[in-house]
Amino acid sequence: MIKKISKVLVANRGEIALRVMRSCRELGILSVAVYSDVDRTSMHVRYADQAIHIGAATSAESYLNIDKIINAAKLVKADAIHPGYGFLSENAEFSKRCEKEGIIFIGPTPEVIATMGDKITARQTMIKSGVPVVPGTKENLKDESTILKTVREIGLPVMIKASAGGGGKGMRMIDKEENILEGLRAAKSEAMASFGDDAVYIEKYISSPHHIEFQILGDKHGNVIHLCERECSVQRRHQKVVEETPSPLMTSELRAQMGEHAVAAAKAVNYHGAGTIEFLVDNDHNYYFLEMNTRLQVEHPITERVTGYDLVKQQILIAEGQELKMKQEDIFQFGHAIECRIYAEDTDNNFMPSPGVITHITEPMGLGVRTDGYVYEGYEIPIHYDPMISKLIVWAKTREETIERMRRALFEYKITGVKTSIKYLEKIMDCPDFRNGTYDTHFIQNNKDFLLASDEAKQSFEDLAIVSAFINYHNKLKSTQICPKSSLQSKWKEFGRRRGMFRASEN
Repeated sequence: MIKKISKVLVANRGEIALRVMRSCRELGILSVAVYSDVDRTSMHVRYADQAIHIGAATSAESYLNIDKIINAAKLVKADAIHPGYGFLSENAEFSKRCEKEGIIFIGPTPEVIATMGDKITARQTMIKSGVPVVPGTKENLKDESTILKTVREIGLPVMIKASAGGGGKGMRMIDKEENILEGLRAAKSEAMASFGDDAVYIEKYISSPHHIEFQILGDKHGNVIHLCERECSVQRRHQKVVEETPSPLMTSELRAQMGEHAVAAAKAVNYHGAGTIEFLVDNDHNYYFLEMNTRLQVEHPITERVTGYDLVKQQILIAEGQELKMKQEDIFQFGHAIECRIYAEDTDNNFMPSPGVITHITEPMGLGVRTDGYVYEGYEIPIHYDPMISKLIVWAKTREETIERMRRALFEYKITGVKTSIKYLEKIMDCPDFRNGTYDTHFIQNNKDFLLASDEAKQSFEDLAIVSAFINYHNKLKSTQICPKSSLQSKWKEFGRRRGMFRASEN
């Protein structure tokens, strides 16, 4: 049964909230923003058709507060809630609460979220469905003596992982027997602190792994397709930094095999909505199921760019009960796309967050360039949330051209007032291992010296440009205070008028 959606509350903030709202507007659907105390002036609040305050700055009192978000949705009479990613997007209790309140949750069922959110249960499910998994345990191991025995049976090195984990938390690589118990206790402690669950499992460590994920879509009628892969091996502390599609590692045969297993994984849990099946792939093209993300991914725009499908629109149509309009044979990749995540962080100071006021921003433009952001001049980046400012996505016909276009776009991207990762990303684009496509998940560690090396000449030039821009800004501000009308006249117009006067006098 199809139930049309007319109003969507977006239970998120920042660039992803804005991204969802744009698709809603194209579908003729009203959007509702929720915001915390420090997000009153955020761009997603300005863009939405309605906005409602839900609490204090801390996530626990606002974006993670299920009661407040549900009450907000009921107050504005929203038909559906889109969770974005992060926060409550993979919270089974939130999905169940929406279901109970008669609000459409734009995502999978609570049961699927719970099944695939628990890594041990997910592994067991994949093994039953014939999807290859990394050799390791199938259950939560509590007894330390049993864990020691299991590690010896699997063979070092191994990965200890939190069952309820994600984002690299509750994860330890063990390559020496004397470090097993110490690593185990640290992983369990971090897992409990991060997820309220200290259950862990053990996997064989794959050397030189490539992190490749497949985008899947499933409707409520049993149809499931994949929209090819994304290469996500450029990671720092298990967090993705740069993604691209197609993967430089991929062959057409490997894509077909992995795509079939990605679809099988989704069908094994009767999945509907947009999701991602993540794999580890070794240099011999052996691949293993890693986990399933039951939500939209940060890097979804590069898939949209090479396939032409709006994934947020597809999520909404699936949530309404509509069948997928495309079949697997309709999906193909055109060209190449790369995404860089722009963070407000100090890359020279151990990547510490750099909150503060944006004093100037110039976003890149031109053919094949897309910026998914949410900041503007005068906006203050708060300290309470993830420091990502935007996602820069570029497309071109070939990988080589795409890299050059990304280099150009990063050069054009100017932000002052806070420190950003832009220069660091420029270094990645210049790194030989990235340019030749031979990198794996050790890329950043292996190229640490190259990526963190300073370019003093370039820095001096950019420092001079920043100082010049500040002086110009200060002079404009001063002239505005003396004569307010002068602030309305650009230097270009003034220059043009002077040229006209000169021509008039010449005639």
